[in-house]
Amino acid sequence: MSETAMARAARATPPSAARRIRGLSDRAIAWIFVAPTIFLLLAVNIFPLIWTVRLSFTNFRANRPNAEVSWIGLRNYTRILTDDDIWLTMQATAHFLFWTIALQVLIGFALAWLINRKFRHSDMWTTIIVLPMMLSPAVVGNFWTFLYQPQIGLFNYAIAFLTGADPTSFSMIGEVALAPWAIVIVDTWMWTPFVMLICLAGLRSIPDTIYEAAECDRASKWRQFWTLTVPMVLPFLMLAVLFRGIENFKMFDLVVQLTGGGPGNTTTLTSIDLKREAFEKWRTGYASAYAVILFVTVFGLASIYVKALNKVKER
Repeated sequence: MSETAMARAARATPPSAARRIRGLSDRAIAWIFVAPTIFLLLAVNIFPLIWTVRLSFTNFRANRPNAEVSWIGLRNYTRILTDDDIWLTMQATAHFLFWTIALQVLIGFALAWLINRKFRHSDMWTTIIVLPMMLSPAVVGNFWTFLYQPQIGLFNYAIAFLTGADPTSFSMIGEVALAPWAIVIVDTWMWTPFVMLICLAGLRSIPDTIYEAAECDRASKWRQFWTLTVPMVLPFLMLAVLFRGIENFKMFDLVVQLTGGGPGNTTTLTSIDLKREAFEKWRTGYASAYAVILFVTVFGLASIYVKALNKVKER
């Protein structure tokens, strides 16, 4: 701001307000700006978390607000950790996490490496590739549900041809063994561009002088890739894995649109199971304990992973 503009602003400030502002320290002014954000964080994040932890030790049901609420201690946690169905749900979630992250990292890095070569019309292809991640999960779910229909589904016809099934009555999302892979394919199609953009940022942050020095040392392209490109892009890859892991752990809307958790419980992830306990069976205390266990699991794994990421960055 120029001196003239500052002078005009000072003259426009009422004398009473100017005296109050001059009487405040920099620390007080900083707290005035930060306080609303802190209040919102407490109201939106911290208070619900504390309330959830409290409810997890009770038999509270949200559909019976006037019923007597009893303190039952760790009974909800014990029931959850000894429930075989919940462990099957955890396995389904782990399967979904592993394969979506693995495919997205491999395909995303490959696409980023190709686009980074700056071939003709590379910007146009980048725009086309990132289109899926701009769509809402509801739109993507409906779109792929249509593609998985027996009459037109390309994947259905391909697998029906390999298995000898009737393609007009075959659907991936209706098969127990193939439904989990159906949602893996859709999530990979939608979010691989996100991983690609992160990897592309990592590749373009590598100075060209490093490759020039490697060529002077007569290092082959293959050796440059493994000793320069991969180690320098590794922090970006790990960051992409962290983001996609957290997001996919709480995946809900896309799976509901595609399979609804079925057939049977083959695609019932922990987020879907939690929703059923909380809003279909109305076991709010039980669902709160479930949510706390999931929160501790994600927070613990993410903390360990971030420490590993920081060590990689320090190398």
